[in-house]
Amino acid sequence: MNLKGKRRQTYTKYGPFQSHIPMLKLTKKADYGLMALKYLAEHPEIPALSAKDVADAYGIPLQLLAKILQRLTKTGLLRSHAGMNGGYALARDSRQISAFEVIHAIDGPLFITSCTKGAKSCELSSNCTIREPLARVNETIAAVLKSISIHDLAEQEQATANAREEHSCEENVLVKLTV
Repeated sequence: MNLKGKRRQTYTKYGPFQSHIPMLKLTKKADYGLMALKYLAEHPEIPALSAKDVADAYGIPLQLLAKILQRLTKTGLLRSHAGMNGGYALARDSRQISAFEVIHAIDGPLFITSCTKGAKSCELSSNCTIREPLARVNETIAAVLKSISIHDLAEQEQATANAREEHSCEENVLVKLTV
């Protein structure tokens, strides 16, 4: 922070507030899977939605999304319905499906480092001082993802949309940023 209490912008060769340090992030497939389940949760009145419906709603490549939805069906998170009005539906209530389950179904187990996978061939394992702390970080991330349901994601989107609508109706509203 500078003396005036404002955040100082930092710039690197990677752009403003960017870093060369890789960060833990979801794969595109996991993103798309979460988006698809969220979309299905937002439309409970429709018995089944097609992969095309979801792909069109978010601009996701249809063939990739179709493979993701098939995978989620195979793992029991979705049900597929054949026929003219067929498509996909949540296999359970959206409150009972966690973000962790979706990510795990698509990407497999979540690990932030290879040593938390149980790798035995690390030459530094006898001297490693961070294996256990990183395992706890991994467990914490998994716990957070397990605590977020698809319903939470859909509900958050609705709350954000409602807040935007409220603020757009007010006159003389200034955007206030708190740092």
